[in-house]
Amino acid sequence: MARHARNDLFDQTTPIGRLSLVQVAMLAGDTLVTISLAGSLFFSISPTEAKSKVFYYLLFTLAPFAIVSPLLGPLIDRSRGARRAMVMFSATGRAALCPLMAMNVHSLLLFPLAFLVLVLSKLYLVTRGALVPEVAVMTGLDQSGEQTQYATLNARLTLLGTVAGFVVAVPGGLIWKLGGSSALLWVDAFVFVGAAVAGFRLPSFTRPRVDRPEQVFAEANPRDAHGDDRTSDLARLQPVAHPEVLLGLTAMSIIRGLQGFQIFLLAFGLRRLKVGLYIYGLALSASGAGAIVGLVLLGRLRKHMSEQQLLLSSLWLIAVSSLGVAIWGTLVAQVLLAFVVGMAGALAQPSFDAMTQRYIPQPAQGRAFARFATRQQLIWVLGSIIPVIVSFTLPQGDAVMAVLAGIGGLTYLTGRRAVRSRPASRSH
Repeated sequence: MARHARNDLFDQTTPIGRLSLVQVAMLAGDTLVTISLAGSLFFSISPTEAKSKVFYYLLFTLAPFAIVSPLLGPLIDRSRGARRAMVMFSATGRAALCPLMAMNVHSLLLFPLAFLVLVLSKLYLVTRGALVPEVAVMTGLDQSGEQTQYATLNARLTLLGTVAGFVVAVPGGLIWKLGGSSALLWVDAFVFVGAAVAGFRLPSFTRPRVDRPEQVFAEANPRDAHGDDRTSDLARLQPVAHPEVLLGLTAMSIIRGLQGFQIFLLAFGLRRLKVGLYIYGLALSASGAGAIVGLVLLGRLRKHMSEQQLLLSSLWLIAVSSLGVAIWGTLVAQVLLAFVVGMAGALAQPSFDAMTQRYIPQPAQGRAFARFATRQQLIWVLGSIIPVIVSFTLPQGDAVMAVLAGIGGLTYLTGRRAVRSRPASRSH
């Protein structure tokens, strides 16, 4: 996986290589923004923060999706070249905002500027999800039934972005230490200029203009032999959906909610135990390490398992590990659980993205990714709020995670069986 990701990045003759370069520049820029604003409420929450401030922070993380999903999502699918234009808009917008933030670091104007940066960051992530099938087509990776490449491509891009964030963190921290947030934001502006140039080099894809994604979905899901539209009920609830994607969205949202739950469970649980922040930092580092391990393993696992199986396995992994840690009950176990949850999320997210890329028609994928990302972030916020409001002990919280992950796994398993058996029941 790591070798293929590196080869993608250094081969700028292919569309996937150019998208890889965009990914590296964008995520490096996001990391520098985070470092530059490390002292603000919006980007760094300490376990000792008041609960009310944590609550406002969680709402802030959700707010950008209120703009990306209904307003910018449809533009991603609008016309030929719209997705490349959105990538460039996201990069150039942040390149312009970073100097403004540098000049207003100690002003209240910093906060709306930071909010706009977050909006543009989410816009890129949504657009990237819709771009993967297109670059796969142009790179020739979807031929001869090789759509299984989607999960691997998603993982490669995520791995590159994660590594890019780690690489720029050290020099970014040094610049911040020597010159402060303003100096780092000026440097970051040039990083986003580079991202915009890389985005301009993306090929322009020929797609029909789409104003009604539900019509595209209906055309891509013809009626069965008895004239029954097997997905009509689900499509009515979600115009750009497919039964596999809807079930996968529920499973992925549960995993995202559990990730948020664990972060704040540890934050407030360790605070009540009066344990030093080093344990919390160690757990966050373990989560990041688990994510990298999961991304590296995904390529090998995908050769033997479907995306649906990987998604289900991630839920079972969290359920079993959480139950074991609830019984074990030590701080070392909490760090290990953070590693497992990070790894499970890294296995699940690219798999769910691949399901969306496969089952949702390409002309409607921008809106689909925007809606799905919004729902996942909403569940993450809800999961995060629970340990803020309810004072769980760490073992109690681990037990709650085990129950929720187990219920999520059973629901996903039975839901998929019901979908697969529906055509067979109608044939009798």
